[in-house]
Amino acid sequence: MINKLLKQLPATVPFVGPEAIVRQTGADFVARLGANESVFGPSPKVYDALKQAPDEIYKYPDPEAWDLREALSKHIDVPMDAISIGEGIDGLLGVVARAVMEPRDIAVTTAGSYPTFNYHVAGFGCRLEVVPMRNDREDLVALVERARAVGARLLYVSNPNNPMGTVNSVEKIKSAISALPDGCMMILDEAYLELADHAVNPAIDLSRRNVLHMRTFSKAYGMAGQRVGYVIGAPEFVQSLNKIRNHFGVNRLGQMAALAALKDQDYLQWVLARTKAGRVRLAKIAEAKGLAPIESHTNFVTMDCGTVDRANAILNALIARRIFVRKPMVAPQDRCIRVSVSVPKDIDRFETALREVLQTL
Repeated sequence: MINKLLKQLPATVPFVGPEAIVRQTGADFVARLGANESVFGPSPKVYDALKQAPDEIYKYPDPEAWDLREALSKHIDVPMDAISIGEGIDGLLGVVARAVMEPRDIAVTTAGSYPTFNYHVAGFGCRLEVVPMRNDREDLVALVERARAVGARLLYVSNPNNPMGTVNSVEKIKSAISALPDGCMMILDEAYLELADHAVNPAIDLSRRNVLHMRTFSKAYGMAGQRVGYVIGAPEFVQSLNKIRNHFGVNRLGQMAALAALKDQDYLQWVLARTKAGRVRLAKIAEAKGLAPIESHTNFVTMDCGTVDRANAILNALIARRIFVRKPMVAPQDRCIRVSVSVPKDIDRFETALREVLQTL
């Protein structure tokens, strides 16, 4: 027997994976450019650490993720008890929503922004209020105003943003934090933080009890398959998550891999340089083909196709040519396609396929 809430929810998932498309079509992709994974992979030190896996895999993971939290504490310069580890930002969003919201409470987000937050809000029987983007950026002033007007408990902001790749300045984020209404907590999703060309988010201030920073090893560190993320915030709140989080949610191999990745900052810089070069090349391809690239601070480039119909036609034709890309699904961002940075040969394949597609439209 399922409960009344679950019966009322739509039969949906936040994302349709490329694997599902492959199963439907019977043909694998030749270039996987839609999931914003780091094709450069993790540090070689991660692979070295995982060579210990056969001797460790019979053990349960450390439920406190002590070694990883200790290393993050030193890396970020915050106390260990201000950090909690979870199954990527996706899992942490659910834990925080459950910790903060009661049924029928209200959360505020941007229309078309990262959908897993919306998924959790609905799953806990709460209501979602959405604000449109402004100039392809999250409208921080409008978000705060809506949160105040509806008495929101949570406000979600991603900076850099997915799916547009844009950022709001440090000053604008700080201003939004200062303007938060009483009783409202901001989730600041910083999944792409390392990939930005310059500082885009304010320094962590643990005296701000109404702000949570969420980060991940999925993007710049190249470990999307391991599902390791972390939240940083006021210690009294972060530690309260121990009452409800999945203590064995991050497996032993994930903890070992994340710890090794964090220790290799030289490799991270190597990835960042190649990611930036890939963004530059994708932007040039878009411009050469008559599309308008949107300035990105992530590991993808969103390309303005002019109209929704044209964007859909390009997307479908690329997928038919076994090039996996995605697109924003909410207006007016849905006039775009979104292409992940990859190795040169995959970008070559995208460029060739895009030229063929545009010749037929």
